[in-house]
Amino acid sequence: MNLFDAHSIVADLGLAGVLAIIFAETGLLIGLAFPGDSLLFIAGVAASGSGAALLGNAHLPAGALFLLAPLAALLGGHVGYFFGHKYGRKIFDRPDGRVFNHQRVLATDKWLRKYGTGKALIFARFIPFVRTLINPMAGVVGLDKKKFFIFNAVGAILWTEVVIGLGFILGEKLKGSVDAYLLPIIGVIVLASLVPVLLEIFREWQTRKHHK
Repeated sequence: MNLFDAHSIVADLGLAGVLAIIFAETGLLIGLAFPGDSLLFIAGVAASGSGAALLGNAHLPAGALFLLAPLAALLGGHVGYFFGHKYGRKIFDRPDGRVFNHQRVLATDKWLRKYGTGKALIFARFIPFVRTLINPMAGVVGLDKKKFFIFNAVGAILWTEVVIGLGFILGEKLKGSVDAYLLPIIGVIVLASLVPVLLEIFREWQTRKHHK
């Protein structure tokens, strides 16, 4: 069993393992090392009718997966927020930290204020590493709890249902090894989520250019 390999998690740990990793990746800082998009996609394949055969007959119950995965992501987000709100300053305020440092806190605060809470939290779900860091950082910078609850829920639902749904649909059509399709599909998902962010950056650059 390999906790850093999506196929191994689905095959060896089943639904409980998938939910635990989703929770850990979005709620615990150790989740930086876990697969996210690839796990959801392969879980969707395993929940499809014929796609499970691509995974050595590893099968997941579709109804339970679609229902519980968003809940695991939502709960993970809230745990991350609570952790950041209560204990984050001690970790993130270290200027010499490679991953957790004060500069990242300031950058997150700027991101949330500039692009809006909704966009930041929703798009972050689709970007590896960012989805793990943004929840505790939102707690550190004191983001309004009600706003966080709403957009954390929206982001959790969209992320899990979209990626699992892709795996579920394509699981009926894929042939050969699912690994051959994994990286291109995950790459498209991440790229699509970055497009609005890149557009915002381009608009900002254009505005600055015209004001010079």
